[in-house]
Amino acid sequence: MLSKWVRNVLQATVYDAAIQTPLDYAPKLSARFNNDIRLKREDLQPVFSFKLRGAYNRISQLTEAQKARGVICASAGNHAQGVAFSAAKLGLTNTIVMPTTTPDIKVQAVKALGGKVDLYGDSFDVSNQYAIERSIKEGLTYIPPYDDELVIAGQGTVALELNQQWRDVEYVFVPVGGGGLLAGIAAFLGDVAPQVKIIAVEPEGAASLKAAIAANKPVKLSQVSLFVDGTAVAQIGTLPFEVVNLQKSDNSGKLIEQEVVTCSNDEVCAAVKDVFEESRSIVEPSGALALAGMKKYLSTHKLTGKNCVAIISGANMNFDRLRYIAERTEIGEKKEAVFAVTIPERTGAFLEFCRDLKGRNITEFNYRVRNIAAPDSLEPASIFVGIALKEGDKERHTIANSLQEAGYNAHDLTDDDIAKSHIRYLIGGHAGLADEQLFKVSFPERPGALLNFLEKLGTDFNITLFHYRNHGAADGRVLVGIQATATSSRAVQDTLQEIGYECSPVSDNISYQLFLK
Repeated sequence: MLSKWVRNVLQATVYDAAIQTPLDYAPKLSARFNNDIRLKREDLQPVFSFKLRGAYNRISQLTEAQKARGVICASAGNHAQGVAFSAAKLGLTNTIVMPTTTPDIKVQAVKALGGKVDLYGDSFDVSNQYAIERSIKEGLTYIPPYDDELVIAGQGTVALELNQQWRDVEYVFVPVGGGGLLAGIAAFLGDVAPQVKIIAVEPEGAASLKAAIAANKPVKLSQVSLFVDGTAVAQIGTLPFEVVNLQKSDNSGKLIEQEVVTCSNDEVCAAVKDVFEESRSIVEPSGALALAGMKKYLSTHKLTGKNCVAIISGANMNFDRLRYIAERTEIGEKKEAVFAVTIPERTGAFLEFCRDLKGRNITEFNYRVRNIAAPDSLEPASIFVGIALKEGDKERHTIANSLQEAGYNAHDLTDDDIAKSHIRYLIGGHAGLADEQLFKVSFPERPGALLNFLEKLGTDFNITLFHYRNHGAADGRVLVGIQATATSSRAVQDTLQEIGYECSPVSDNISYQLFLK
């Protein structure tokens, strides 16, 4: 069975369009983790992503009649650019269906590569179904992003190159979305180099492979986080899942290790910085995902002296996302902890607090006096403070314990996304509204989306707090306070969910209670 996949990879026709990408040694990461770490630079492809390999292999092997009619696909990202580039290279007409929510920078990138863009639907699923229907109606050839033998074989040429570039590789970390890249790499190495361990890496908010392994079949996730957008897939591909469950040629186990590494957004942001520091290149979140997983795996398993490769899968980054990534990098790298601390409301209390930190560097401090008429009142004050770390989580826990021992009431907010994304920007005073209910809401990010959100909410609810930041991702995030009882707040959730917005109550969030309630 595996020999068929190896033959498909060896026969893949990718190099008329794609290049053999370098395998770069990462000296800083290698020294930090005491392993030989190298980066497979798929971000250096002509369309800045590995997706070109599978797209060109699939399109180049069409019949002459199929080529004459043209091709179609649905994608808001790297697959779209791979198809457009490949079709243009072969002189074929091509239609790229993209959701209406697609950022204009990606639409223009596809058009620049010769793609005819058709904006349709608010989500990939709707766009994809439309593309399939058009392919049938118009006789176009639909080019799938991952659920296809020739696409998988094209992606598998990454493994062919790896085997030629570094015969001593022991671990390969692969980012997973639909699973085409994982299947191609695992199928080839599972036969040619079965001693190599293949580790799949997914975002915590889009772990479709992990869910499929648990269920022993592909399952559709009810919600998908969109930050790591290149791998934000709700369900692993049927064919890729079948492939990665095959046995290695030496019968030593399945093609991939059954432990799937999942990474938080902060950990991915830290990996983006790592790639930059090694290469001075900026990759997209999904491009750094495998490296984030490698760092986590090596630390968790305490591995040293191993030969490890991370697939850097793409670099189609929207520039305005860098602000968000830079903000979250220190926490993802475990170089900063965030705390809410209650201190006495009196002159000199902040000085005493800094002394109690025993020389540790404060990276952020947010505070507003509660009663300006009586600044030295006995009522305690809450401060939002960032503290630089040198020893990661170990030091973070030490700080928490030392603050408690010094008599402070301290809450560790380092893993509190609401505190990091919203509350830190809102600290300015307590509203004192007994009937305020707090919600976090996500909606598809596109021009006019915030106005649409407010129009959908209507005038039936009094807004008491509102915080929105466009951080360059596919989803907009709002923290909103509304005057409502616990019972009527259900109507707010129903209103938002009826229009497809993800909404959940968060009135019990500790940072909200301390700083804004």
